[in-house]
Amino acid sequence: MSRPFTPKVITANALLEGDVIYRSESGDWVRALTQAALIFDAARADEMLAEAQKDGMAVGAYLTDAAEGEHGPEPTHFREEFRRTGPSNYPHGKQETGARANV
Repeated sequence: MSRPFTPKVITANALLEGDVIYRSESGDWVRALTQAALIFDAARADEMLAEAQKDGMAVGAYLTDAAEGEHGPEPTHFREEFRRTGPSNYPHGKQETGARANV
């Protein structure tokens, strides 16, 4: 018996910058998880992922579990929380600019 479908977002890495990106409802790539499309239907998730994987602006697109948060999707796994905050070896990028509050 298969597991029931849980809400997902599509994530990947920007091809040129390497930043973590997310697929929005309009099919654009955004850098804030809160702006990502939260997908509640398995067929829709597969359709959106297939389209995302054809896009030449991203590499490694995949579905990941997410939950509906106060300001939009929130990660349900530590890996995705880590990815959205950026590298942790020293403050730079998202951590340095304080963009964490907007992710």
